[in-house]
Amino acid sequence: MSLILLQNVADSLTNAAGAGATKLSLLGLLMKGGYFMIPLLLLSILAIYIFIERYIIITKASRVNDSFMQRVKDYMLGGNIKAAISVCHEEDTPTSRMIEKGLKRIGKPIKDIEVAIENVGKLELLQLEKRLATLATIAGAAPMIGFLGTVTGMIRAFYNLSSAGTNIDPGLLAGGIYEAMLTTAAGLAVGIIAYIGYNVLVAMVEKVIYKMEATSVAFLDVLQEPV
Repeated sequence: MSLILLQNVADSLTNAAGAGATKLSLLGLLMKGGYFMIPLLLLSILAIYIFIERYIIITKASRVNDSFMQRVKDYMLGGNIKAAISVCHEEDTPTSRMIEKGLKRIGKPIKDIEVAIENVGKLELLQLEKRLATLATIAGAAPMIGFLGTVTGMIRAFYNLSSAGTNIDPGLLAGGIYEAMLTTAAGLAVGIIAYIGYNVLVAMVEKVIYKMEATSVAFLDVLQEPV
């Protein structure tokens, strides 16, 4: 997505330059941005990969069959714990793995069962949040790299200007300023995309946590129902 944004920038610059201007390609745009475009390009690819991979994993984890807890409850009340565990195996989600751990602890004090379920929940949560910190880091680091490219570009522009002496040519400034603006735009594009992706994934994880907590509470309520 960040590459698409950069291509749009290239097209806009070409249009602004006039009909007779040479069309500026994405590769040409990246090369004119200087060395800082390389880490920004790598960060954009990494951010997109993390978002897609986590989106698939979290979406799968959030799919809990509406009849799951009812089936488990029916087997529990019927005394068929093995069948209830089999239902958990079929579901194969963070929620079902929590309930499976609780089923395997039946016969022990309620407090021990509750702690066992919470421990599994924490481990499952860590798996869901895997790589989210990296995505958040990209969201913060990409704009900073872009700004660093801006500074170095401006330094190069003014250095070229000072080295020219009295032979001042607008092209001496243009190259450095061009590099500075491109790295800023690229850094902001990557940072914005990573930031939005991070918050989307966090919201999805929170929904999964809610389902896990609601199901575990329902399970513990079944254990405490009078026989």
